Amino acid sequence: MTIRKGVAWGAPGRLPPDGVVVRSDAEARQVVSQARQAGHEAPVLGLLGGDLCKTLGGTGDEARLRSDAAVMFAVDVGTVVIAGGHRAWFVAHAVAHNRTWTRAVAACNAQWLGDWNVAPRAHPADGLLDTYDVRLPLGGRRQVRARLRTGAHLPHPGITERRTAAASLRLERPLPLWLDGDRQADAVDELVVGIEPDALRVVI
Repeated sequence: MTIRKGVAWGAPGRLPPDGVVVRSDAEARQVVSQARQAGHEAPVLGLLGGDLCKTLGGTGDEARLRSDAAVMFAVDVGTVVIAGGHRAWFVAHAVAHNRTWTRAVAACNAQWLGDWNVAPRAHPADGLLDTYDVRLPLGGRRQVRARLRTGAHLPHPGITERRTAAASLRLERPLPLWLDGDRQADAVDELVVGIEPDALRVVI
């Protein structure tokens, strides 16, 4: 159920016997992608690491996943269509950026990108993606980076933020694309992104 103000989210729930333990967003994305490509529902995932796990407050304790302390959440899954109509999925974020991060576009389902609190308002069960169109002068990069760990980089005149269920993010020239930390393409000039609400169950 997509979250609503005043409604509790998450419930006690252990990882089922057929659940899959993953240690990164990339591993989670691989499991989801394989299930989607086969036309199946993804199994319940036990999260031990990654930005989605961090956003949900996961501890990385594998024993907890099968204990009374475990909590199960229904979360959204992001989708992206890139060159040639190729469709892919992500659990935490899709990001295209140059080497200096002065030009980037991103769609975030999770709050964190490594040590950066890049999407402080993102929630993985609100039916929305937090999207960012970044255009920074080289001299302004240091100031933004210094504030990324706390999420204090927003608002910023060089960063356009939108919260949306679908978007087309365009680039003036192609840039490499990463999905959940894995490099997926060397050159993309547009990301068409969307969200599948409550498409995945995870346990922390």
